[in-house]
Amino acid sequence: MRRLRLLLVYVRASALGELAYRANFFFQILQSAVELATAVAALSVVFAYTDTLGGWTPDEVLALVGVFFLVGGAIRVVIEPSMEQLIESVHDGTLDFTLTKPEDAQFLSSIQRADIWKLTDVALGAAVLALALVRMGTRIGAGQVLGFCGTLAAGGVIVYSFWLILATLAFWFVRVGNILVVFQSMYEAGRWPVNIYPRWLRFGLTFIVPVAFATTVPARALAGGLSPAALAGACALALVLLVLSRLFWRAGLRHYAGASA
Repeated sequence: MRRLRLLLVYVRASALGELAYRANFFFQILQSAVELATAVAALSVVFAYTDTLGGWTPDEVLALVGVFFLVGGAIRVVIEPSMEQLIESVHDGTLDFTLTKPEDAQFLSSIQRADIWKLTDVALGAAVLALALVRMGTRIGAGQVLGFCGTLAAGGVIVYSFWLILATLAFWFVRVGNILVVFQSMYEAGRWPVNIYPRWLRFGLTFIVPVAFATTVPARALAGGLSPAALAGACALALVLLVLSRLFWRAGLRHYAGASA
């Protein structure tokens, strides 16, 4: 509960700063709407010539698009801005202020900045996902919903851990921001089922840059095409990456010289 209160405090502080520029809200709505319209239009073009895409029906791919926007919005609300701030604070030495606070530095660094306008992506993604569920109708059971929630949580942990590992590289390297841009670009591939890509790219999007666990796997669980073994594997990978990211973070702190360096 203490950490939840801290999260709400940081989000409130970020919101107060963002509310000074309310025009950004309308710009973000327009940007998100255009991105969503483009994605849906692309689906319409593809399914005008085929009934399935890599074994996915139109409604299942629509659910995937909803998950893509939902997860992407969640990443851009807290994880992405906080990791970018972490990189800046390592380079200019202001991480000192975080390390002196009576709370875990990794946790504080992970929630220190929030872009509240990106909640529009979360809302649009949830709306598209709800529409896809309505269209899929009675094909969705309680087991599929539980599998979806489990894989979505595991995917969130995997993405967070991966972002933290990339940001922690700032303790050794200068131009870490370029690596984050690469991840952002590769995440765009997650709006389509990962199994439609060539084998080498499918492997990369699953095990090197774990985009598939954030989008395709939860959507597949919702469609009932995910086995219990795959669900267990996703949860196990999330746990392993969370531990590794923690160990890597602690190793990075040992190389941090601070503002006095």
